[in-house]
Amino acid sequence: MRLDIELIVILSLISIASGTLSPSKGQKGSKNAELKVRKGPIDTTREHLIREEPSAKEILVENGAYYRNTSLRNFKGTVLGYVTPWNNYGYDIAKTFSPKFDVIAPIWLQILRKGDKQYELAGMHDVDEQWMKDVKRNSGFKTKITPRVLFDKFKDEDFSKLLSYPEERKIVSRIILNACDTYRFDGIVLEVWATLALRMDDPFLYDLVIDISKPLLEQKKLVYMAIPPRRDHLYDLFTQENFDYLFDYVSGYCVMAYDYSNAQRPGPNAPIKWVRDTVEFFCPSTSPNYREKRKKILLGLNMYGNDFTPEGGGPIVGHEYLRLLKYVKGRLQHDEKDAENFFEVKTPTGRHIVFYPTLYSIKKRIELAQELGTGLSLWELGQGLDYFYDLL
Repeated sequence: MRLDIELIVILSLISIASGTLSPSKGQKGSKNAELKVRKGPIDTTREHLIREEPSAKEILVENGAYYRNTSLRNFKGTVLGYVTPWNNYGYDIAKTFSPKFDVIAPIWLQILRKGDKQYELAGMHDVDEQWMKDVKRNSGFKTKITPRVLFDKFKDEDFSKLLSYPEERKIVSRIILNACDTYRFDGIVLEVWATLALRMDDPFLYDLVIDISKPLLEQKKLVYMAIPPRRDHLYDLFTQENFDYLFDYVSGYCVMAYDYSNAQRPGPNAPIKWVRDTVEFFCPSTSPNYREKRKKILLGLNMYGNDFTPEGGGPIVGHEYLRLLKYVKGRLQHDEKDAENFFEVKTPTGRHIVFYPTLYSIKKRIELAQELGTGLSLWELGQGLDYFYDLL
């Protein structure tokens, strides 16, 4: 089914029809909670469950089971996965599936400015050294740990000083490098471009990224850079010129190719054509050595979805999705144009249109990454369903 009408109109006019439930039927549909679900490692992979229109019942039964050989890798490019302190299940996922990940990026660290030439690295209380050891051991010591670093509580004058004076940037880089040495981090994910792109000219941002990354790279540390995707309805914050200029100063680019839609503009999470266009915008096939260059692109893959309601709605994670899915009778709908699945339901709390990843939608994006020659970056581990990782 192609989604060619405005979702806001659907939300306001939706009637009780196939795939939706009246309150009385909703109570009946909620008995899906009594289904005997499969959990944990099993002897078969999940690829046979990939369908354009998967059934709600099958997802509810199968989502928690995964192939016991978690060392099996299908995707050949670099795979990075984020974990966050506020989602402990992501830590478990990272340990269980660590052989499928080249890099795990915990959301731990923040740079704070305390005054002229005075900086502090916050977030060290979140560092879990035993978990890091477990992740590395489970992967045969192949998985790297690169915490994300962002600039927190910075005022415009703080950024102005940081961007204006090389000494200040060198201090920041030294603090980060010392933390890498102390805690045996393999590098960092630097998140700063999207924050400053509309506020500062590119040459200042180049100096900031290079002065932080170069000392780390010289010490054989990894430096990944989080960058915003192309926005066809907004000003492009990151361009091919930016990509090429910084190419030699980063280990890779984590492209945040999701959050295409929101409560003000409901729709798919990451339309597949838009994802393709983002890669080709940063590194077109006409660019010299584009195949080698694209290896540094880690294409964002969302593990969360969106629940749109007449009141707005917002992002949802796995357990919230499964709770809504219990009201669905039959199969999810297929948005052919955007290669995503969605469903419409009426629950005791109101009407919902839900876009959330499926085995089908994830498979299509992995195939796209393989075709384009990029890697993957998953935001975030623990938000999705366990059987998703069989596809990596």
